[in-house]
Amino acid sequence: MKIIKICGSYKYINEMKEAALDLELNGIVALTPIDLTKPKEYYSDDDFNKLGLMHKEKIRISDGILVVNVDNYIGESTRSEIEFAKSLNKEVLYWSDFNEKKN
Repeated sequence: MKIIKICGSYKYINEMKEAALDLELNGIVALTPIDLTKPKEYYSDDDFNKLGLMHKEKIRISDGILVVNVDNYIGESTRSEIEFAKSLNKEVLYWSDFNEKKN
């Protein structure tokens, strides 16, 4: 079974959830980012470092990543995730490509 890690800006968390559902309805395991339950200010730098390490580990154990790039937006953090995935020879897919096919 294929495993895909979803990456993208937190401002598109709803679109990431939609992408996860689409993947899973198509038989693909979706690893999603943590949906923070409190405002960002609540979390320490150490918390964000731990979450970053977990995020990279999810990329490492996946077959590839799906970049949720609404309006083709890819921020600096997501760019680093793409480069990390490529360094591990992971497949890199873009959500905008799938949405164009739907419409």
